[in-house]
Amino acid sequence: MIPPAALSVHLAIGQAYSWSVFKKPLESAFGLTGTASALPFQLGIVMLGLSAAFGGTLVERNGPRWAMFVSMICFSSGFLISALGVALGQYWLVVLGYGFVGGIGLGIGYISPVSTLMKWFPDRPGMATGIAIMGFGGGALIASPWSTEMLSAFGSDLGGISKTFLVHGLVYAVFMSMGVFLIRVPREGWRPPGWDPAKTAVRSLVTTANVSARNAIRTPQFWCLWVVLCFNVTAGIGILEKAAPMIGDFFANTSTPVAAGAAAGFVALLSLANMAGRIVWSSTSDVIGRKNMYRVYLGVGALFYLVIALAGDSSTLLFIVCAMGILSFYGGGFATVPAYLKDLFGTYQVGAIHGRLLTAWSTAGVLGPLIVNAVADSQEAAGRSGSSLYTTSLYIMIVLLAVGFLANELIRPVNPVYHEPPVEEEAGQQGPLAMRGEA
Repeated sequence: MIPPAALSVHLAIGQAYSWSVFKKPLESAFGLTGTASALPFQLGIVMLGLSAAFGGTLVERNGPRWAMFVSMICFSSGFLISALGVALGQYWLVVLGYGFVGGIGLGIGYISPVSTLMKWFPDRPGMATGIAIMGFGGGALIASPWSTEMLSAFGSDLGGISKTFLVHGLVYAVFMSMGVFLIRVPREGWRPPGWDPAKTAVRSLVTTANVSARNAIRTPQFWCLWVVLCFNVTAGIGILEKAAPMIGDFFANTSTPVAAGAAAGFVALLSLANMAGRIVWSSTSDVIGRKNMYRVYLGVGALFYLVIALAGDSSTLLFIVCAMGILSFYGGGFATVPAYLKDLFGTYQVGAIHGRLLTAWSTAGVLGPLIVNAVADSQEAAGRSGSSLYTTSLYIMIVLLAVGFLANELIRPVNPVYHEPPVEEEAGQQGPLAMRGEA
């Protein structure tokens, strides 16, 4: 029941990836620009990284059930505050509710089941993290059509948007409570039958030693991986946040324009690719290794961006296939990174290290939408339209992916000077707090 517990939280907070469905209604209702309508989403991602980084220690101390409960309260309250803000015509309340309060729920909820699942599946950490994080990628697959239908039924004016936010807050509170009641950590010392930890260290980057969170951030490996995650996320989130408007703009000046309903379907397809990539690619990394997997994410992802930049508006199918490839790598990067951290730093405080690494997501959450929206707004102000609104930002993403590729190549095994002494490691993993810390 542990994977369903993780999915009940991640499928809910994964709603963040369907934010683009609300962009046009909010822009019309409040008279916002594309950059302004991205603010709740951007702040939400910033708070995700910050709350994961600074709340990681609390999650370790109090366990996954506490973390899921806090996530449920914050995430649902964010929607309720946003509903009130829209009803009152106060956009700043939407930013506060969805972005700040809801963003805290995103961060705490995101890290709450990851280490727990790796503890249940230590022989296949890539698959384990893929199971958990798959739900976050698939959240928009549910939320995008659901939100579209509610906006159609309630209306896309202030009243309709407010009701839609209200329903989201109430339903997600009930859904996430399932995870609170189901989550468990394995008993101390539990291992899968027949599994030998020593046999997992067959690659140069896989260690049986442990590194504390305090020491991990002092290593060059941590910061190389920070750059890798940041730029891989920047490349994906730029498309994801503006997915519905982007596909409409790309083919607005062609003989095959994309209707609003089809654009919402495109968001759902991206969510499906995002979700599938998290389990497929992270499981693949158990076979080919994390470093090789990130070579695929960053290298092939750059090629997909190049195809969109050069020929994306020539074929709707080509555009969709490339965008889905990029989003599958985006999701896979998230699902693979906890296992990458486990390989490099061990299991001792991998949850806290993961939380600190997610500050890269906070940075990317601002950087990606800012690049895409700012470039599109400036191009529109210059009188351009269609795919030319995005050409410059696409080339920027290619450069960022290339930098990320280089950072991945620089990752080497962690210097033993950063390893925890065996006596401290053993003592640190025998107490109840250490066990809960891995959760």
